[in-house]
Amino acid sequence: MIVVNLDVMMAKRKMTLSQLSEKVDVTLANLSILKNNKAKAVRFSTLEAICAALDCQPGDILEFVPD
Repeated sequence: MIVVNLDVMMAKRKMTLSQLSEKVDVTLANLSILKNNKAKAVRFSTLEAICAALDCQPGDILEFVPD
């Protein structure tokens, strides 16, 4: 299972979901789905924009957790 730790990175960077949404040009609703582990997929372009905005690596956001 892939776990999305977007909320953890946002907290470390002291950034709200609204601020991130503005920076990466992704709707608040779509970021919320991603943050709450409800997303089925994520585009590399979206992941790249999130990593740039949060100054982090994809591995800081996505984590593999064995079942």
